[in-house]
Amino acid sequence: MPSKDKIAYFYDGDVGNVYFGPNHPMKPHRLCMTHHLVLSYELHKKMEIYRPHKAYPVELAQFHSADYVEFLHRITPDTQHLFADELARYNLGEDCPVFENLFEFCQIYAGGTIDAARRLNHQLCDIAINWAGGLHHAKKCGASGFCYINDLVLGILELLKFHARVLYIDIDIHHGDGVEEAFYFTDRVMTVSFHKYGDMFFPGTGDIKEIGEREGKYYAINVPLKDGIDDASFTRLFKTIIAKVVETYLPGVIVLQCGADSLAGDRLGCFNLSIEGHSECVKFVKKFNLPLLVTGGGGYTKENVARCWTVETGVLLDTELPNEIPDNEYIKYFSPDYTLKTQNGNIENLNSKSYLSTIKVQVLESLRCIQHAPSVQMQEVPPDFYIPDFDEDEQNPDERVGQHTQDKQIQRDDEYYDGDNDNDHNMDDGL
Repeated sequence: MPSKDKIAYFYDGDVGNVYFGPNHPMKPHRLCMTHHLVLSYELHKKMEIYRPHKAYPVELAQFHSADYVEFLHRITPDTQHLFADELARYNLGEDCPVFENLFEFCQIYAGGTIDAARRLNHQLCDIAINWAGGLHHAKKCGASGFCYINDLVLGILELLKFHARVLYIDIDIHHGDGVEEAFYFTDRVMTVSFHKYGDMFFPGTGDIKEIGEREGKYYAINVPLKDGIDDASFTRLFKTIIAKVVETYLPGVIVLQCGADSLAGDRLGCFNLSIEGHSECVKFVKKFNLPLLVTGGGGYTKENVARCWTVETGVLLDTELPNEIPDNEYIKYFSPDYTLKTQNGNIENLNSKSYLSTIKVQVLESLRCIQHAPSVQMQEVPPDFYIPDFDEDEQNPDERVGQHTQDKQIQRDDEYYDGDNDNDHNMDDGL
């Protein structure tokens, strides 16, 4: 049955061509693989496909400090040796290396999430997808955990212009610390993160006792899990908590971060989730029929990341996909069985029934402390696009406002990719 929802999907082939380095687990090439899998199942024919605008420095500085944005803009692999102090200050280095086209990479993935939020705000779509986004660890003044710019925070700030309450849900295996921290003192955003906690697991935050402070007290919810959680336990807990959250908080819009490192077999993960279990969470959130912004996130076994986000694109389109993967640019990565579904893992499940029950009780107790959904005096809505006057001489010609304004959210024939008619040759270069 075709979806009645209008879906906007954001993608730029250049985002998958950057390279973090030979031994780095983050492989943006997974985004090309995901996109080609989406195309091979012909899901693009059921959505509006957009190339996002490249977010301007001033847009990134809506959350990040201007000096950090400026530094990301200027630093290159060739000049980084001159800036040892700044690299340390902004936490750039081993986890968050400086690589070729780093700033443009940030502009594209952040631009996708900002554009997705704007289309939702203007009711131009019901669901907006940006698999390149979801970089939830980045902080106001620095990089963290493979994340440089926090596109989720920027997207949520955009949504707050039109919505009194935004619900953020995170199913990445790592705690959504950057998003939680950004909104820790406000009741206008409720953050709910399901993640592995303990054993010095990155980032080390996300204890159940972290609940927000001041006006934000009880508006940060953390669901700390142990190794080996399986589909049945995870989805049961997820549905119970999210149903109560939506009923209590009454959000106007939901942002869902779908990090795929919570899948079984992830290079950096330790959960037992199959794609079926992971995507069940997406299906459940969709059923609330609220405006929905969906992003990617972590995920370090790239063929499973592509499988997962393709299945979840199908879920958002109410489209069941055949298990046999159609021929596509990256078919060799899906050998030997060339199928979409993945198995549950076999790591020992250290989450006992009593442990999960205790977590559930504590979270529901915390939710009871919220008397009612907070009301907010809505001010005049600021314009979507505030672009300051630039000194043309200092600007890279490719980054002038005119060109970006022309490219902004334009749906063009050559943005639809169909087999041999693929016009974006850049994204065919496998890394």
